[in-house]
Amino acid sequence: MDKKNALRAGALAAGTTLMMLLMSSPALALTRDDGDDPGSGLSVVETLGLYVVLPLVLFGAITAAVMVLDKSTDRRPKSPRSRAAKAGAKA
Repeated sequence: MDKKNALRAGALAAGTTLMMLLMSSPALALTRDDGDDPGSGLSVVETLGLYVVLPLVLFGAITAAVMVLDKSTDRRPKSPRSRAAKAGAKA
């Protein structure tokens, strides 16, 4: 019974996706609107810099800021043995 439901759900998803693709009209993207003023396109280097390098640099800067500004003194994870030893010492 589960196979039948999975097949039905897959067919429904595929059918819905196909209908969405068929209903959208990419030819309308070529029609210019009033006030439409596109600039010159980006080069390959500009595109890679904007969508690959810039996010990596931002990720690195945020990571570095978090590591530098972190005030915690103990960064190593506690092992289960040390927790048990501390619990036994306090008791």
